[in-house]
Amino acid sequence: MSTIYDILRRPLLTEKSNFLGTRLHQYVFEVAGEATRSMVKDAVEVLFDVKVLRVNIINVPAKRGRARNRRMTVHESGYKKAIVTIAPGDRIPFFEGVE
Repeated sequence: MSTIYDILRRPLLTEKSNFLGTRLHQYVFEVAGEATRSMVKDAVEVLFDVKVLRVNIINVPAKRGRARNRRMTVHESGYKKAIVTIAPGDRIPFFEGVE
């Protein structure tokens, strides 16, 4: 890891992550494969100026998809995601949509 900008790859915006953000103050990010909890915590605190209470890391396994034809199958690679819990008064604005 060279910088904190390499740790967070992208936010994961799904129905479940939207529920977590609005009710439980938890935000979901796809992170680099070699990122640790402390690295993710530091990156989120510096980039979004929030207080991080807890970080959960999950390794999502690779999946084999449906076959397009008899010989070819589609593969989805695995990735690492982080569920970040922030303080109740803080928020990350791009998850809430238009302001």
